[in-house]
Amino acid sequence: MTPTQTILNIFEQLSAIPRGSGNEAAITRWLQDWAAKHGCPSQVDQAGNLLIRAPGTAGYENAPAIVLQGHMDMVCEKTPDSTHDFTRDSIRFITEGEWLYADRTTLGADNGIAIAIGLALIEDPSVAHPPLELLFTVEEEVGLGGAGLLKPGFFSGKTLLNLDSEDEGTFIIGCAGGQKAEIYLPLTWQAAGLGAALHLRVSGLRGGHSGVDIHKHYASANKLLGRALARIQRASPIALMHIHGGTAHNAIAREAAASFLCAKDGIPAIENAMRELEKTLNAEYSASESGIALRLSPVAPGRAATLSDTAKVIHLLTAIPHGVAEMSASVEGFVETSNNLAKIEIVDDALHITTSQRSTVMSRMEELTARIVAIGLLAGAESTNTPAYPGWEPDTRSPLLKRSVETYQGLFGVAPKVQMIHAGLECGTIGAIYGDLDMISLGATIENPHSPTERLHIPSVGKVWDYLVAFLRNAK
Repeated sequence: MTPTQTILNIFEQLSAIPRGSGNEAAITRWLQDWAAKHGCPSQVDQAGNLLIRAPGTAGYENAPAIVLQGHMDMVCEKTPDSTHDFTRDSIRFITEGEWLYADRTTLGADNGIAIAIGLALIEDPSVAHPPLELLFTVEEEVGLGGAGLLKPGFFSGKTLLNLDSEDEGTFIIGCAGGQKAEIYLPLTWQAAGLGAALHLRVSGLRGGHSGVDIHKHYASANKLLGRALARIQRASPIALMHIHGGTAHNAIAREAAASFLCAKDGIPAIENAMRELEKTLNAEYSASESGIALRLSPVAPGRAATLSDTAKVIHLLTAIPHGVAEMSASVEGFVETSNNLAKIEIVDDALHITTSQRSTVMSRMEELTARIVAIGLLAGAESTNTPAYPGWEPDTRSPLLKRSVETYQGLFGVAPKVQMIHAGLECGTIGAIYGDLDMISLGATIENPHSPTERLHIPSVGKVWDYLVAFLRNAK
């Protein structure tokens, strides 16, 4: 069995265990059992983060420890026709050529493949390495929750390789910080005197990662839904019954839907408005999306918000920004600041909106968050924001970076790319707690993370393995 086959076999075992954010207990137990079977001590901190220690191999016993770091949780996204239950079902793998993907769900290679690589390195007796500390965190996908609760002294290594990047041949040396804004708009419910009701569904969008894909002009279903409702409102009065869109703060919304009361004689105008808008949207997004669909269907009339509160909802969805807010002035082509209109839903008789802001300039992120909060307040909503997690400032003079580049170039004959990333990596949070770490981030190639079209490039797994084996061999 090749190293790649071994890694994928371990990954498949991991993927048989549900591990959505907040549901990592079972995978933690599995990893603790694995550690015990391989003679590696392990411990779990108060937050649920797991540390597995492996002694150095012969000749490396007294070398400085190296930390290999990833996260246990995954984003749980599926297609509308999937019956997969992320709290119970195994991820079903499909291989097509050089790519591995899942059956209509996220694959979870982000970041399960990092765990599999770490375990495979310890399992293989031919791999020479210094003492290793495998640090696997919880709730990374919901705001770096586990990493933010690490305590100094949980691990001892001063060199950390984060295995959560998604482009083999690229070393990441800096990342954006992040923050969420939460908006709650109370709604008044009363009869609106409208006798018909329609359901509007926005679908056919690609979705994607709200950090690495935010500049790719992918449409947000939540923004399109707001735009569609505004167009409908101009055609005929409506009263909102239900609204829902998006599933995670770090995923660009792929689908959104709303139900509303309307006048029966206004339905032809509404249908015509949606046909025209659908054509317009597909023309606008022709370079980045295919098959944007706006579908209307009749539903039973029910309780609805007032006309004025419905208008507030539509105004909010129209006003809240989505996408790139600022490009970097110092790094050409790099996104500095962005916002994702992540989730919209009605909870406890109020509209609840979640937005996710990112930036490599913390003051810019704070300003954007304040702007979104202000928009909510102007609409009469309660608006709050979560504590920000820090970005990761690049260190181009890092000894680890120098050694990593030299190892990669010596192994493959080409220099790796060295970049920053407009996404949150745990390096920023862990570095803020520990302070004196030398860090880089790398990983196998993963396309379309945080969406059901996520897929893993199988040959890139072997290249990451070869690099790590060479790096560890030279780590005396």
